[in-house]
Parts: sequence; C-alpha cells; structure tokens
Amino acid sequence: MMPRRDFLAAAGLSAGLSAALPAAGETAAPSIIEIRRLQMRNSPDGEFEHTQAFFAETVVPGLARAGASSIGVFRGGIGPDAPFLLMVTEFASLAALDAAGKAFWGDPGTLKAYAAYTSSSPRVYEREEVSLLRSFPGFAALKTPVAKSSGSHVFELRRYESPNGITLARKIRMFDNGEAGIFERLGMKPVFFGETIVGTNMPNLTYMLCFDSLAAREELWGKFVSDPEWKKISAPPEMHDSEIVSNISNWILEPLACSRIR
Repeated sequence: MMPRRDFLAAAGLSAGLSAALPAAGETAAPSIIEIRRLQMRNSPDGEFEHTQAFFAETVVPGLARAGASSIGVFRGGIGPDAPFLLMVTEFASLAALDAAGKAFWGDPGTLKAYAAYTSSSPRVYEREEVSLLRSFPGFAALKTPVAKSSGSHVFELRRYESPNGITLARKIRMFDNGEAGIFERLGMKPVFFGETIVGTNMPNLTYMLCFDSLAAREELWGKFVSDPEWKKISAPPEMHDSEIVSNISNWILEPLACSRIR
C-alpha cells in the first residue's frame, strides 16, 4: 500500500458541490468510507500472497490502532479486472481519515514493515486506486454483518453511475426512502451505501451487500425485482433506471482471513 496522499482538498470540493443538491431524507452525521483497490497480476512470484501477508500483519492492525472503525479486506472473485485486493475502511470524518493516515505512517514499525514488503519483490502490485465515499443520510454508519458459524459471507460491491448530480441525488433519495429497506427486509444484508466524493467515473454511488452464498444471492435478487414495494417506488418515470442510472458495475468479493468484515 502506497503512503496515503492528502485527499482533503479534493474531497472538500466534491462535498461542497454535492451539498448544493437537495438533501436525501433525515440528516445524520455521515461517515467517510475509503475503498482502496490494488491491481494484481496472475504470476508465479506470489504477488498476491506477499501482499495479503503484509495486510494481515501490518495494515489491518495498524489502521485499527490509528482509528479506523471498520476494516474489510477482500479478494476479487467475479467481476472486471481480477485479480485484485480491495480494502474498505470507515472513518468518522475526513479529519479522522487524515489523522489515521498520519498515525499509521508515523509508526516506525509500519515504515519498517513497508520497507521489507517493497524490497522483497521487484513488483508488489500493478497499481493502486482509491475512492472516498460519504455515507448516505439514511445509512450513516457501516454495518458489519454477524459472522457465520462456519465459512464467510459472499459480498457484492455495486457502483451506479449517474448522468449528473441531480439524478444522482434522486437515486440516493430512492435508496434512503425505501430501496435500502427492501434489501434489509428480504435479508440482503446491506453493509454500506456511499456517494463518491473523490474517485473515478463520477458522479456515482457505491454500496455493498452480503449474502450467505452465491445461491442465496441469486434467490434474493430474484425476490427483489418482483417485490411489490420495489415496483411501486420504481414506477414513476423520473425514478426509472433509464433516467437516473447510466451504468452499473458489480463485483463479487471474498473476504480474506485478516478481514474484520466477514
């Protein structure tokens, strides 16, 4: 993982633009969710295993000490750009994210481990991409699922791109005013919903669901699209996906052993 860059100025600009849009539902103190993706290669030199060990031994415990409230580390399973490692981290605010980054990289043990990580292989990963999300008003805090008695959940990360800020705000209200509740009622176990304030393919929102298995995922999505409440809230023309969603991307993720979101 590369040393953290200062995203605060860019995030502040994005947050200011979004704040000019109508608020969605009841306001609550939002959290900041960082999504960090490390692109890997299929290679015989153990690139993924080497990086996974660094995250397990250094990154996850170090970020927890530095103040991250939730940490998930996943292997890309089904979706574009596999193989990759993806980390989801939650902070109380942009200031808390900045303070955690300074504390993490200010730890001599972290710097020593990072030096060993980057020197033991000519290439530890291909590239790194980072996005910052602001949680939705109606889903302000990340919800860590209750761990299964055996095995782990299957996670789905979905990104909805929107034509502009107005249509994105409309889709966020749709989640806050019914769609997220349908997910929970059906047992789709939402983990977080966030509006991207720094990242690629903006404007967009990203959310994560978890399921007991791939078979359960297929069954529950089938129930969702035929749900009477979903049909009702998606019926108005201004709420059709053709009006407010320009592209959907989704990834199926497997939590690693070091992940605290399982």
